[in-house]
Amino acid sequence: MASPTRRAKDLPVSLSDADVYPAERYAWYVVGVLTVAYIFSFIDRQILNMMVGPIRRDLGITLTQMSLLQGFSFAVFYTLFGIPLGRLADSRSRRVIIIVGITFWSIMTAGCGLVQRYWQLMVMRMGVGVGEASLSPSAYSLISDYFRPEKRATALSVYGMGIYIGMGVATILSGLVAEFTSSPESIVLPLVGSLRPWQTVFFIVGLPGVLVALLLTTVREPIRKGVHRAMEGKPAQVPIGEVWRYIRANGRTFVCHNLGVAFITLAGYGGAAMIPELLATKHHWSKSRVGFVFGMISMVFGSTGIVMGGRLADLLRAKGYTDATFRVALVSAAGYLPFSLYALMPTGNGVMMMVAPAMFFASMAFGVAPAAIQQMMPNSMRAQASATYLFVINLIGLGCGPTAVALVADKVFRNDSTLDISLAAVCVLAHVLATALLWSGLKPYRRSLDYLATWNREQV
Repeated sequence: MASPTRRAKDLPVSLSDADVYPAERYAWYVVGVLTVAYIFSFIDRQILNMMVGPIRRDLGITLTQMSLLQGFSFAVFYTLFGIPLGRLADSRSRRVIIIVGITFWSIMTAGCGLVQRYWQLMVMRMGVGVGEASLSPSAYSLISDYFRPEKRATALSVYGMGIYIGMGVATILSGLVAEFTSSPESIVLPLVGSLRPWQTVFFIVGLPGVLVALLLTTVREPIRKGVHRAMEGKPAQVPIGEVWRYIRANGRTFVCHNLGVAFITLAGYGGAAMIPELLATKHHWSKSRVGFVFGMISMVFGSTGIVMGGRLADLLRAKGYTDATFRVALVSAAGYLPFSLYALMPTGNGVMMMVAPAMFFASMAFGVAPAAIQQMMPNSMRAQASATYLFVINLIGLGCGPTAVALVADKVFRNDSTLDISLAAVCVLAHVLATALLWSGLKPYRRSLDYLATWNREQV
């Protein structure tokens, strides 16, 4: 690994990690507010999946067109806009970026209820992706400045609970939403007029997000720890070339970390998309039963796993394991493997009994993985590195997870009835690759921590 180069700019003021942190009670309040925002983001992103039939019926679109609304239109804009918004978060108010982002994606979600044409719904979904791209890079950076390093993984994992609570709530509601939106009768709303039931749902889930944005106004922007400042007290913006030089210098760490977690994500999104279909077609579960059971497992075992992962990382760090966050991500990938064949269980109850521990282990990675990035990056580059991480895991996980399972069924086994075997094959292979990558990244990660220490000394 190359030696870090000294910054050319003269930045006279430096703040270290010895700076006073905000009161812990208030810091946890901030985590709570950001978690609520994260929950809303997942509900808004998943709500479209509950109304495929009614939307296709009223807009007269094909299944392929619908799939573009569900994946491409959101995922591409979410991943692409995350990097410039992450760069902005490294030099501007993260609180303001999140407030603007929540307001924007909430309005775009509600706007989905006004559309009359396919292209209009496509544009609104793009807007939801752009708005949601503002949240996590800024939130990771904010939380890292509110908590000391020894508690940071736990705090970031609590924030990450928003993934599983949001997914769980959306899944549980799926049965109710399906029944409500199945009616072709219109509903009259004040100031809006006559709407289809599915259009009304977008207003119900979208507009409350504006209240969450108002709640974010109670969050204070913390002092950035360990960064150099210009004299006026604003954080200096690191040139983009230097950010990429830093990432390239730690290239092996980033490859092993980002791709390792991306394969965990791929198995997760593949399972989330295909488990309901598997339970319905092979085990003859009703939609309401699938929604309730799978939603509860997501909330309970996903939330427990991600918090336990963060807590374990902080405990290991206290015992002297500097690579604790990376190490727990490895535990997550390897611990999943004994349960990765859940799709092959002979009964629906058996599938769910295996899904629960599988989700527990898989979720452990999603709090410690961003914590690992915060630990190895200079403060002035954290949000940009986080946005790059989110770009990789969402492009591979969200973009390829469900499709990977379908392709194995269509192209390898050439039979739709092999969904269980295809899902098992994808989950096993993904977690074997994740385990190998994260194991290979342990030593490079420790070298990256040493690199950061050297880089910081050379900036003084």
